[in-house]
Amino acid sequence: MLTSWVVMPTCLPTVLRRCHACPSGRFRANGKFRVNAHHKLLDAWLLVRCAGCGDTAKIALLERTHVCSVPPGLLDRLHANDPVLAAELLQNPAVLRRNRLALDWTGAWRLDTGAPVPPDHGAGDVIDATDVIDVSVRFAARIPVRPVRLVADGCGLSGTEVVRLIEAGKLVSAVRLRGRITGDFTFTLKR
Repeated sequence: MLTSWVVMPTCLPTVLRRCHACPSGRFRANGKFRVNAHHKLLDAWLLVRCAGCGDTAKIALLERTHVCSVPPGLLDRLHANDPVLAAELLQNPAVLRRNRLALDWTGAWRLDTGAPVPPDHGAGDVIDATDVIDVSVRFAARIPVRPVRLVADGCGLSGTEVVRLIEAGKLVSAVRLRGRITGDFTFTLKR
């Protein structure tokens, strides 16, 4: 049986950055941008708000960039405060590296298995003992997730049981299942 799962974001992740006004290190992005013009040069920032004190900080996107080198569509999206653009830029490794940021995806994603969960859902009755399933997991965004957690959530198993299946060779994949992963992968589960 071939199944497709999708890991999809539900909201923007928390930005981990030190606040200059309070001891908090967590900021929430709301998708608002600020664009400043200096004659023919542009600066653009993504605005984030401190979870502790509410102070606003800026994440640099463009710095002293000539107007002609900015695509008109990008400039329009910045002026329109496009939330999709905010999500794209928060996932851009160059933006994160340049601003020395990290993201916390806790509570900001969900696993869509394509099957509704029955009300009497239990850990042992999801997969029949004779089933072999091939699952293709696709990531809609670069969300770092442990594959063990995805398998446990998607199949209704405990994390310990998933680790036992890996050790017994009944859960196999071309990627390492014990670390974090941000890209598409497949696995086969035999029970």
